[in-house]
Amino acid sequence: MRWIGASNFPAERLKEALDASARDNLPKYQVYQPEYNLYSREKYEQEYEQLILDNQLGVINYYALASGFLSGKYRSEADLNKSPRGGGVKNFLNDRGFKILEALDQVSGQYNSNPAAVAIAWLIARPSITAPIASVTNTIQLQSLKDAAGLQLSKEDISMLDQASDWKNQN
Repeated sequence: MRWIGASNFPAERLKEALDASARDNLPKYQVYQPEYNLYSREKYEQEYEQLILDNQLGVINYYALASGFLSGKYRSEADLNKSPRGGGVKNFLNDRGFKILEALDQVSGQYNSNPAAVAIAWLIARPSITAPIASVTNTIQLQSLKDAAGLQLSKEDISMLDQASDWKNQN
């Protein structure tokens, strides 16, 4: 059996395609691939999440660590030189980004873990997410992804991360 999926469609186009599939008895998208992470939540949650849930689509989100920002290794402009991807992280260095990192630090400390593992575990705990995509450049980073798969965040920890990254109440 083969499955089909889509990535980065506007929500209206995805809905039209799902409606056409049902109306015309055509194969239906089974999976959708959006950008989604603790920092970049608004578009997915506002435009896609309910559509995804209503149509029982799998979600394999990319940029799960916001280009490495959610790993905690970028905390100032001086840190941007730590990797070739550093320049893409500059937009996250703001009050909201620092608030998210603070919450990740607090939760990861409780689990003797690290911010990257907690950020991935938060995604895994989301009811609409099937599997997050995160890339690594070394075995230490790979271990963080492995750790995330076994990390069961409490409701309180998820709530703390939700509040720290809430796009509805941005300053």
